Amino acid sequence: MLYLFTKYAVTAALVVAISELAKRSGRLGALIGALPLVAVLALIWMHVDRQPVERIGSYAWYTFWYVIPTLPMFLCFPWLLQRYGFVPALLAFCAGTVVIFLLFALIVRRFGIELL
Repeated sequence: MLYLFTKYAVTAALVVAISELAKRSGRLGALIGALPLVAVLALIWMHVDRQPVERIGSYAWYTFWYVIPTLPMFLCFPWLLQRYGFVPALLAFCAGTVVIFLLFALIVRRFGIELL
């Protein structure tokens, strides 16, 4: 139980620290937030939990492919935010990411990469 609490505490502390840093410096917060810290933490926790290397490798592989279609929405979000406000921009960001991901999945399927 202590181990599980530690996993949650470390992971949550990282997210809170990044959001607090972003309050002080948008650039530095974005730089730290853009690092694949959550993915690295997940890899570490999987290793500590003695997951097979195939599963850890699979996680890293799919994380790469799932990140790519999210990137365009980060370019659109500031524009949406200025014109429509936070909640509509966030909803559009999420919906747009899903649409882009589905299109991306269809494209990479032609190359033998199954994301869905």
